[in-house]
Amino acid sequence: MNSVLRLLSVLGGSLLLTFAADWAADRLLCRADARHPETPLWNLLRRCRPALRIVLLAALLRGAYGQAAWRPLQDDADTVGRILSLVLIGAGAWLIVGVVSAVVESGYARYATGTRDPARVRRVRTQVTVIMRVVTAVVGVVAVAAMLLTFPSFRALGTSMLASAGIIGIVAGVAAQSTLGNLFAGFQIAFGDMVRLGDTVVVAGEWGVVEDITLTFLAVRTWDERRITMPVSYFTTRPFENWSRGGVQMTGTVFLHCDHGAPIALMRDKVQEILHACPEWDGRGWDLAVTDTTPSSIVVRAIVTAKDADDLWTVRCAVREQLVAWLVQKHPEALPRVTVGPQRGGTEDERRAAQQYPSGEPNGRASVRARTDLR
Repeated sequence: MNSVLRLLSVLGGSLLLTFAADWAADRLLCRADARHPETPLWNLLRRCRPALRIVLLAALLRGAYGQAAWRPLQDDADTVGRILSLVLIGAGAWLIVGVVSAVVESGYARYATGTRDPARVRRVRTQVTVIMRVVTAVVGVVAVAAMLLTFPSFRALGTSMLASAGIIGIVAGVAAQSTLGNLFAGFQIAFGDMVRLGDTVVVAGEWGVVEDITLTFLAVRTWDERRITMPVSYFTTRPFENWSRGGVQMTGTVFLHCDHGAPIALMRDKVQEILHACPEWDGRGWDLAVTDTTPSSIVVRAIVTAKDADDLWTVRCAVREQLVAWLVQKHPEALPRVTVGPQRGGTEDERRAAQQYPSGEPNGRASVRARTDLR
């Protein structure tokens, strides 16, 4: 009975001290948040309270479980101590990652609030994302290694493997050459400012927005909601288009093939009217000019601007659709025409050839070829 009471006192005291320390830490964080509302650090640190409670409880039980004097607990004291040590290491790693995440997110939030340049904000967000994943991976590896060292057999195994660590490292480096290349490419992308989260890029013939960047792969969300996943080394070894580089505003073109008699001046007025009625046009500029000519048509190019790639696509489609509809309705003669039959009238030789071969030549060639032969 005495041992049971001692066990309950150890458990109760540990729980009481844990919740008292957690309450005190929460009060301090709330007071600091009230004094410094300009930074979200103190409020973000409150999310680490579950990990803090587990660390405190595991540490208290790890130090006091031997005082319980309970027979079943004394028989398996080593196992209980090892379990509490594993819980303490795991919760400590969770707490470290949470604290680092709160500090990094707080710094990023303050930077994003005080910076008006979207490109710099996306660059910092990319770096913050890569840093947090590196920290999480390093802390996780260290925590797993510390857990393994609590077992005597693994400790002896680790000591015996130190002699062959050089050979193992060389073999692992050769075997994981691609993975290590992607890892270093991830650092290069994060701190080399090559591509950022939210950038509009064109890769493998598809354009989309960079949605996620990890240490090994990068995900691009295309305009039709597909996801293109590729290794980050792709962006360090091959050329690609980054439409957000130097600013997100863009200039696009719309090409139309028209007849030589198309009313270019009226088309300019119509393009201006379409753009003023299009909310996606940013008003920076526009133009319409004849850029090429062929024996059967001319090439008309309209230049439009927009604040980003999505709005530019909408503006280009609006100009193309409404301008073609206006030409069909008001100026159908401006559309390109293709002659597929013989002309009416013609020279005397052509009329004689048409009468002589009304349905084509005997060998099956068309009457148009007969007119060409007579010429």
